[in-house]
Amino acid sequence: MFEKDNWHEIYVVLSKNKIRTALTAFGVFWGIFMLLVMMGAGSGLQHGVMDSFSSRATNSMFLWTQRTTIPYKGFPQGRRYNFNNDDTQALLDNIPEIKYIAPRGQLGGYRGGNNVIRGLKSGAFSVNGDVPDFFKINPFKILQGRLINENDISEYRKVAAIGKRVFDILFEAGENPIGKAIQINGVYFIVVGVFDNLHSGNGDNEESQTIFIPFSTFQRAFNWGNIVGWYSITSQNEVPVSEMEEKVIQLMAERHSVSPDDKQAFGHWNMEKEFKKIQGLFAGIHALIWIVGLGTLIAGVIGVSNIMLVTVKERTKEFGIKRALGATPFAIILQIIMESILLTSIAGMLGLIVGVFTVEGINLMLQGSDGGMFSNPEVDINAALKTIVIMVVAGAFAGFLPANRAVRIRPIDALRTE
Repeated sequence: MFEKDNWHEIYVVLSKNKIRTALTAFGVFWGIFMLLVMMGAGSGLQHGVMDSFSSRATNSMFLWTQRTTIPYKGFPQGRRYNFNNDDTQALLDNIPEIKYIAPRGQLGGYRGGNNVIRGLKSGAFSVNGDVPDFFKINPFKILQGRLINENDISEYRKVAAIGKRVFDILFEAGENPIGKAIQINGVYFIVVGVFDNLHSGNGDNEESQTIFIPFSTFQRAFNWGNIVGWYSITSQNEVPVSEMEEKVIQLMAERHSVSPDDKQAFGHWNMEKEFKKIQGLFAGIHALIWIVGLGTLIAGVIGVSNIMLVTVKERTKEFGIKRALGATPFAIILQIIMESILLTSIAGMLGLIVGVFTVEGINLMLQGSDGGMFSNPEVDINAALKTIVIMVVAGAFAGFLPANRAVRIRPIDALRTE
């Protein structure tokens, strides 16, 4: 197997028809190359999507009220109702599975009419009344100053943390906004901080057009009384959100006389459930990538096997002479399999190298730029090692059938072949 003459013979055979050898090798090269590029593309898409989840607590849920659809306890169908401050305390007192709870209020303005003014400048922004726990559920990158704290809540301070886009519209470049006043629906607030989305490079700029003010101040300044618009809630570690979600909805239904069978009376969104859906989606994408990539590779291997069959037919007389001189069937089989493995391995390694460099090149081009929902494509080293094993096995398989056919021909019949 390791004799110099054998390798020289393999070289002569493969180089005898260079165009045919090159085209055959290209099929294997392309299969490996496409498999790695698709794996890189899949990982880039997964990283981009998962980055949008990474800054948020995946064990969280959001809850808001909707019209009732079932009459209950004398209340008619289609009734409107609101959460209130007492509901917040009731949730904390009765549901130990809750880790953080953030009551929220929101004013329209984003994509609507201008609601924020500073001097001669104005803009339409989303204005949220929040508590500090909200920023534990959905953290932000602080560019200047700070966000809302407990003292702001307890002292009903008229302060505001503004998004980067809000700063760009209302303030001059390089201007220090801290301590400056902005007017929200006719009420003045002092800017205490500027923030941005943790993953603003992903093109998510909606939150950068948001203004946060203390929830207690929000209720007073905009005549909300004790109304809560909606809740952001996270569960304790190791507690499934769905388990907590069911208890939260049940408690709120009891407190607001909503039928337990009314599935439309509460709007709710489970981050954990959506996260698992995304994980399942990418598991399916990775499986599809392997199916398509291996299919392409198998097509290349079939091409190698077919060419080896042609080669065996052309060398029938040569094999007959070897058999007549004492070569064993195993020696003939081993030589053909070695030729096949060498061809597929060289082509596969070239595909592996070019594929890895292509993915890394794309990754370098994306660094420092807005890749949207696509970032940091990479090739798993374990997957690369698997492709090498696949190449060797595929090469052996591609050579086995032609080799088996070669040893079935009797030496006397082979010697008669023209």
